[in-house]
Amino acid sequence: MTAALALPAANLALGIAGKVVNGIADALDPAKAKLKKQADDFETMFLEQMTDRLTASEGSEGPLGENGTGGGIWRSQLSQQYAKQIQKAGGVGLSDQILRDLISLQEQAASGAKNVGG
Repeated sequence: MTAALALPAANLALGIAGKVVNGIADALDPAKAKLKKQADDFETMFLEQMTDRLTASEGSEGPLGENGTGGGIWRSQLSQQYAKQIQKAGGVGLSDQILRDLISLQEQAASGAKNVGG
């Protein structure tokens, strides 16, 4: 293997190893897993609202053929599925930022409790 290929291969291996280690650490920390689920759920809800607006129509016959009540329900379910698939495919980055903020808030609360108690 040449030196030009060795460095990218090493970086790839280290990146994968880091993800595996983080995945194991996350699995061992149920509080972090719960926060991750909450952040993912929030992003899915946001994406559902966004896709619902994108597929909305003013008339009785829209691009999805929503005629009456049944069409509106169908469009709503379609928006839910679009949102779930977008989030499952990596989302738009909202979940990751929410998770970082939630962890930061928990750490601040924990350090504040230690300062008050200690």
